[in-house]
Amino acid sequence: MRADLVAGNNVLAQVPDLNSFVAGITTILAPGGTVTIEFPHLHKLMEGNQFDTIYHEHFSYFSLLATERIFAAHGLSLVDVEELWSHGGSLRVYARHAEEADGRPVTEAVERLRAAEIAFGLDRMATYERFGAQVEATKRGILRFLVDARDAGKRVVGYGAPGKGNTLLNYCGIRTDLIEFTVDRNPYKHGRFLPGTHIPVHPPDALDEARPDYVFILPWNLRDEIARQLAHVREWGGKFVVPIPEIDVW
Repeated sequence: MRADLVAGNNVLAQVPDLNSFVAGITTILAPGGTVTIEFPHLHKLMEGNQFDTIYHEHFSYFSLLATERIFAAHGLSLVDVEELWSHGGSLRVYARHAEEADGRPVTEAVERLRAAEIAFGLDRMATYERFGAQVEATKRGILRFLVDARDAGKRVVGYGAPGKGNTLLNYCGIRTDLIEFTVDRNPYKHGRFLPGTHIPVHPPDALDEARPDYVFILPWNLRDEIARQLAHVREWGGKFVVPIPEIDVW
């Protein structure tokens, strides 16, 4: 029995053997069926300098251009795409058997996104080389801020213990000499340490007790929500810091 609909949300990036996986989709997809796959969008990752969202369990990151190529290699043709806000920016693509899609125009969304990715340079190696240099520059900027704050006698405390925060902290080599501890609302994280950096995780009350000069927000995608929750930090002159897309203090 073959499926009329094959759905795979946030699984493609975790697949080590892409060719086998996509070939399997072709095998199980019934004639006239549709496959829909959702994954973090490489374009948004690079455009927003979101290098901390590159996780160890992800084998690949995809643009629309790359997805079209891998699907076409296994007899599938993209017919539509949606741009989503999740995970810093994701794509949900729709595809059919190539012989059924031939002659049918793809949606304007596909054409528009394909043109945007080409204009951004996702089909050119130089774009990826520039991204690497940009990430290195961001690392230096983050470390420069933290070292200067430390030398000036300022206290920096983290907020949150998300996965992307661990990627950023370990890549930058940040330890407790630069960020004393972090706080998190999840009680299961209290009394534990961030992997690699060994920065301790405390309850949110520890923030009020320490009254730091800077609150370093690790889940930067929630910066506005967190700043509203911690509005009282302003009462002792504290400021907020986010590291992505570049160091920002306010």
